[in-house]
Amino acid sequence: MREPKLILALTLNLVIMVADASSGLLSPKGVNFEVAALMSMKKQIRDPNHVLDGWDINSVDPCTWNMVGCSVEGFVVSLEMSSVGLSGTLSPSIGNLTHLQTMLLQNNQLTGVVPPDIGNLSELQTLDLSGNQFFGEIPSSLGCVKHLNYLRLSRNKLSGQIPTSIANLTVQQDYEFNIGHLKRFSLHELQVATSNFSSRNIVGKGGFGVIYKGSLPNKTVVAVKRFKDPSLTGEVQFQTEVEMIGLALHRNLLRLYGFCMTPMEKLLVYPFLPNGSVADRLRDPCQEQPSLDWSKRMCIAVGAARGLLYLHEQCNPKIIHRDVKAANILLDENFEAVVGDFGLAKLLDPQDSHVTTAVRGTVGHIAPEYLSTGQSSEKTDVFGFGILLLELVTGQKALDAANVQVQKGMILDWVRTLYEIKKLEELVDKNLRGCFNADELEKVVGLTLQCTQSNPDLRPNMSKILKILASGEREPSESPGVVDPCQGTSFSFPGNFSQAHEESSFVSEAIELSGPR
Repeated sequence: MREPKLILALTLNLVIMVADASSGLLSPKGVNFEVAALMSMKKQIRDPNHVLDGWDINSVDPCTWNMVGCSVEGFVVSLEMSSVGLSGTLSPSIGNLTHLQTMLLQNNQLTGVVPPDIGNLSELQTLDLSGNQFFGEIPSSLGCVKHLNYLRLSRNKLSGQIPTSIANLTVQQDYEFNIGHLKRFSLHELQVATSNFSSRNIVGKGGFGVIYKGSLPNKTVVAVKRFKDPSLTGEVQFQTEVEMIGLALHRNLLRLYGFCMTPMEKLLVYPFLPNGSVADRLRDPCQEQPSLDWSKRMCIAVGAARGLLYLHEQCNPKIIHRDVKAANILLDENFEAVVGDFGLAKLLDPQDSHVTTAVRGTVGHIAPEYLSTGQSSEKTDVFGFGILLLELVTGQKALDAANVQVQKGMILDWVRTLYEIKKLEELVDKNLRGCFNADELEKVVGLTLQCTQSNPDLRPNMSKILKILASGEREPSESPGVVDPCQGTSFSFPGNFSQAHEESSFVSEAIELSGPR
C-alpha cells in the first residue's frame, strides 16, 4: 500500500509546482526557480561588504539585482562577483541557473568543494574561480559543459588529477583551457599564424611596435602584438606581469589569450576585433555614412567606464591604464566598448607611490600632474576618460577638435567657453548631421569638464562616473534628466564647474609618447 502513497505524494508536489508557476510567481523577466537558486547561494555565502543586500527572496525578477546579468528574455546569464570579499561556500543550487553563460567569482575567499552541479550549466562559456580557497578535486562533471571555452581554477587548494573528461573536452573541441596560467605560444606558432609577420597582416603600429592579424590552427583570429624592444623587461617579470594582466577578465576589457617569449622576441596575443577602434570608426574618411550614431557613442561611454572601473576597483592589484583615448577603445561585433592596450599599464600594489620614471601616453590625453611630474593614479585615467568623451562628441582627435580657429589655444578653455555660452552644437561631429540629443550633449560635455579638472582630487572616480552614466543619478538641484539610449533610464551630471577654470596644461600638437600599447 506504500507505493500508491508515494505516487500520490509525487503527484501532489508536481501539482503544487505547476500551481506556483501559474499563480503570478512566473515573471516576464525571470522565473522563480532562478530566484530560489540565487537565494540558496546567498544563504551559504558570508558577505561582510553587503554586496548581496539587494538579493530579495520576495522578488520574482533577479535581473535588477547587483552583479546579476540577464538575457533579453529575462533569464540569468551572468554572475560577475569578482573581488567583492565573499567567503563561505558555493551552493550546489548554482546548477539550477541553466541559462548561465558567464560566472566570475575570482579573488574572493570562498572555500569548500567546487560543486559537481556546475556540470548542469549546459550554456556556460566562461568560468573563473581563481584566487579563492576551494579544495578537493576538480569535478569531472565540468567535462559535460560543451560550450566552455574559458576555465580558470588557479590559486586555490585543489588536489588530484585533471579529470579525463575535461582534458578530452579541450582536445575534442580545440577550446582554450586554462587552469593555472595563460597559454604560452611558441614563436613558430605565431610566425605561422601571421604568415611570418607579413606586412600584409599589419593592422596597427605605435611606439611599442606592430600589431599583426593572425589565424590559429583552430581558425581563431587573433591580434599579435610584437614589441620593438625585446629587452622590455626580464623573462620572469614579463611572464609574471602578463599572467597578472590575464586575471583581468571583464566583458569590457580586451582579453589576453597568451604570450610568447624568446631572447629576441616578446609578443602578446589578443582576440582580433573586426570593428577596430573607436578612433577608426569616428575618423575613417572612406565612410559615406557614420557607423557610430549618437546612441552608439553614449553606449560606448558606458562600456568604457565599466571597463576602467573594473581595472581600478576590482582588480588586485589594481591597474591604471595611463593611455585612455578613442584609439585604445575597441569595438566588438555588437559595437560594445572593449578597453584595450592596458597590457603594459603599471600594476600597482596598495602601497605603491604611483610615481613612474617614464611618462607613457599621448599628449592631449595625459593629465597635467602626470605630464609634469610622472605621478599617476586612477584620476589620471579619469582625465583621459574625459577627453574620450570629447572625442565621442566631436569625432576628432582631442587636439584637432577645435580646428584652425583654436589650434594654438587651449582646447578645454574653448570647450568651457562654448558650454558657458550654450553653443555646444559647434562641438558636435558634423558627420552626425544634426542627429543628436541636445540635453545629453550638455550633460556629457559637463562631465568632460568635471573629469578634466587640473586638480585630480576634484575629479570624480569611475564609480561615480558610471553611476551617473548608467543609473540616472541626479544632484538635488538638477532638473530631470533625459532618457539614456543605453539604459532606458534618466541621467544627468553636476552643473557646477567653478573649479574647472583652473589653468589647463596642453600643447597644440598631439605627440605620441608611447603609442597605443
